[in-house]
Amino acid sequence: MSRLTEGLLRALGLLLLLGALGFAATKAPDRPLESLIQRWAPPPSEFIDLNGQLLHLRDQGPSGDKQPIVLIHGTSASLHTWEGWVKELSKTRRVISFDLPGFGLSGPAVAADYSADNYVKTVRALLDHLQLERIVLGGNSLGGEIAWMVAAAEPQRVAGLILVDAGGYAFTPESVPVGFLLARLPGVGVLSEYLLPRSLVERSVQSVYGDPTKVSPALVERYYELTLRAGNRAALRQRMAQMVLGDQAQRIKTLRQPTLILWGAKDRLIPPDNGQAFARDIAGSQLTVFPDLGHVPHEEDPLTTLAPVQAFLTTLKP
Repeated sequence: MSRLTEGLLRALGLLLLLGALGFAATKAPDRPLESLIQRWAPPPSEFIDLNGQLLHLRDQGPSGDKQPIVLIHGTSASLHTWEGWVKELSKTRRVISFDLPGFGLSGPAVAADYSADNYVKTVRALLDHLQLERIVLGGNSLGGEIAWMVAAAEPQRVAGLILVDAGGYAFTPESVPVGFLLARLPGVGVLSEYLLPRSLVERSVQSVYGDPTKVSPALVERYYELTLRAGNRAALRQRMAQMVLGDQAQRIKTLRQPTLILWGAKDRLIPPDNGQAFARDIAGSQLTVFPDLGHVPHEEDPLTTLAPVQAFLTTLKP
């Protein structure tokens, strides 16, 4: 029996247990966007209409920066995951972060298209909207996959890449967040749109940290409330159904941008050997591994992970 199958069975068992404990205890209806804005989208957050797609965006730091930094989060995360980096980087650089459609506060994707290709189109449309001609592009997990795909599509636009535990290759996870597992189960995935135990969110976040004790109640609260944003749970289920691992991995070797690869050695979702594969396939790239961090090292320890980023940025030509 594969680890994924075992994980699915454990997730199913957990859901059945929750059902036995009582439907009312875990019932969690969708929350309208308006009820979440005050807490999770204070200034400098803004909302833009991008070709009919609502997008939650933050544009921080000096507007005159000729080479802004654009950061893309991963599955079930939000622009908040970059707050530690943005706080420091925006002191001297323009930094743009946003919620991908289907996550955070941006809301469901137009036509329910959650393919990597469609996410790439969204990012390119955003760069056009903001009139950004030359950028440094970074991303974590799904966001990392989108970042290198944008760089492959528009090499002249991307001056440098920062890949943080990025997707791109086919891989076998050691552990998958239970929320992802439930979203993939037929029937159960639909039920998960009405139930959301806070403990399930806590376990999912802990599973992507190298040190689960760093997962605070405030962090769990953020992930929990943003998951409840109307449409996000259905979006996750659709994303999981549309996800294809490694189908465009051959394009990674075409990348020529200066590239910094960051990886948590305790990443149990996308194994660290994927970082080594990126380093092998992207000529001239540099790989930094953090021994004690997991799948979201930039969130788990912003200051430690930012040090190589700041050094990398000084090497890029304006």
